[in-house]
Amino acid sequence: MSSKPKTASRTKTPILPTRRDLKFRLPAERIADWNGGSVHISQFMNTLSIVFPVGERFFIQSVRNYRDQITDPELKKAVTAFIGQEAMHGREHEEYNEALFARVPAAARFEKIVAGLLGRIQRHTPRSYQLSATIALEHFTAILADGLLKQPEVLEKADPRFAALWHWHALEETEHKAVAFDVWETVKGTGPRAYAERAGGLVLATVIFWAMITPAYLAVLRSEGRLADAKGWLEFYHHGFGRVGFLRKRIGAWFDYFRPDFHPWDDDNRHFLEGIEEFAGKVEAAA
Repeated sequence: MSSKPKTASRTKTPILPTRRDLKFRLPAERIADWNGGSVHISQFMNTLSIVFPVGERFFIQSVRNYRDQITDPELKKAVTAFIGQEAMHGREHEEYNEALFARVPAAARFEKIVAGLLGRIQRHTPRSYQLSATIALEHFTAILADGLLKQPEVLEKADPRFAALWHWHALEETEHKAVAFDVWETVKGTGPRAYAERAGGLVLATVIFWAMITPAYLAVLRSEGRLADAKGWLEFYHHGFGRVGFLRKRIGAWFDYFRPDFHPWDDDNRHFLEGIEEFAGKVEAAA
């Protein structure tokens, strides 16, 4: 039995997102080793960046599909800000990715594959499936963003301009982490059918995401001649699963999504946003 859509979101976003038009002017010559001089770590994060512009356009359209069904004025404002933030993220990551594509043509081919897949999803699946994929991937990006904010050592040796871009992206992903989810609960409800669709969406999105990211990352490393670099792989292991454990420490948060009463702001990490305007001012001053 399907649940009735709600007229308002269950949990209000505690901070209304704000669209910030920031430019980072990344040094293209550092694209391959900007994070502590490590090609493996830098190119892993670069590979994640490849999917952001096309993914964020998909997220924007998935939420727009339901905007006319939203009556809550605060959620309407949050949706407008969400769209604005995602558009800015896409623009800055497009510039970022251009430097990567110039160095690694295989990365540009990967972006086209991702764009083609998302286009087929938009053409051939119900809009609710597209919104389910969006809230799943928004959860994915929110927990990665939370990791960057909780573990500043991940970026402490990075080129400051790349570090600033990733920090900004993490802050704004945190700021709007519940917007698409609140749209979902508003239009789909919280009953068994809505739960099954959103939980299944995370499983499917996770499998597809890593099935695409992994070979793309290997292709980038192959182009750099680093596939057999044992030291680089050891750095990557410690970064992702070992001493630093950036990916390992996100596993529990990934599973939280499967609680029937889950909401993104159950993990209330808004304290990270306290200095966001000061940070934005410094970026603008340095541009």
